[in-house]
Amino acid sequence: MTKRSVEAVLAPPRTHMVGDGFKVSNFFPSGYNIPQDRLSPFFLLDYNAPVEFSPREEPRGVGVHPHRGFETVTFAFKGKVAHHDSAGNSGIIGEGDVQWMTAASGVLHKEYHEKEFSRTGGTFHMAQLWVNLPAKHKMEAPRYQAIKAGDMPEVQLPDGRSTAHILAGETFGAKGPAKTWSPIIAAVIKLGAGGKADFELPAGFNSTILVVKGDAVINGAAAPVDNLVILANDGTGVEATSANGAMLLVLSGEPLNEPIVAYGPFVMNTVEEIRQAMLDVQAGKFGVLED
Repeated sequence: MTKRSVEAVLAPPRTHMVGDGFKVSNFFPSGYNIPQDRLSPFFLLDYNAPVEFSPREEPRGVGVHPHRGFETVTFAFKGKVAHHDSAGNSGIIGEGDVQWMTAASGVLHKEYHEKEFSRTGGTFHMAQLWVNLPAKHKMEAPRYQAIKAGDMPEVQLPDGRSTAHILAGETFGAKGPAKTWSPIIAAVIKLGAGGKADFELPAGFNSTILVVKGDAVINGAAAPVDNLVILANDGTGVEATSANGAMLLVLSGEPLNEPIVAYGPFVMNTVEEIRQAMLDVQAGKFGVLED
C-alpha cells in the first residue's frame, strides 16, 4: 500500500454569509481558485465552522432558489437545519445527520434554521458539498435522502478508541446508505485521543479530508482543526492520527472527466444548457415553492 502524498493543507478562507443563517468559508472552487475539475465529482465545499447564533423567533436561513445539474449534501455537526423543495420533499437534520438532495433536472429549495433551534439559539456547525452529476444523469427527476446518524454503519477501528461512520460507498468493511450517481466514498472518522485510522481510497479517486474537530496528522502532515487536506492521486493509503482526538470528514470520488460549465446555482456541461436552465426557471418548469 503506497501512501498518498498530501498536496495541500488549506486554512479556511475568509467567511461570508449565505442568506442570514450560514457563515461559511468556501474552500473550493473559488476560495483557493482550485480548477473546477480538480476534485471532481465534488464541485464546491462551503464550511460553516462553529458559530454561536442568538435566539430568534424568525428562523435565519436562505430563501427559495433554484438548482440544476448537481446534488447538495449538507452535513450537520451541531445545530439543526430544515429543508423544503418544490418536489414536495421536506426534512430536518440535526447532529450527525446528512441531507442529500439531488437537484438534477431542476428544483427550487430553501433551507433555514429549524424553528426550535432558532428559538433557543446555540452552536451551529455545518458543511455543504456540491456533487456534480454525470451528463447522462443531469436531467433525472429530483430526489431527496434524509440520512440520520443512526442509519450509517458504525465501525470500531483496530486501535480500540476510534470509529468510522460510513455515509456513501464502501470502506472500513462497511457500505453506506446513500445512493449516488457515480462512485463516491464519504465517511466521518472519530479519532480518540492517541487514536489512529489506517485505510485506503481507490487509486485515481479525487480525495480530500476536512478536519471538523481537534487536530490531526494525515500522512505525516499536520492538519489543524477547520483545515482542508487535499490528497494527491499518487497512491491509495491514508494514515490519520490525533494526540487529543479529532473528527474527520473523508470525501473521495471517481472523477467524471466531462466538461463543466457553471453559473450561479447551475452546474452543466455546456453554455447552452446554462441558458436553457435560466429559461426553464423563468418559465416555471422548476415547480413552485413559497418563500
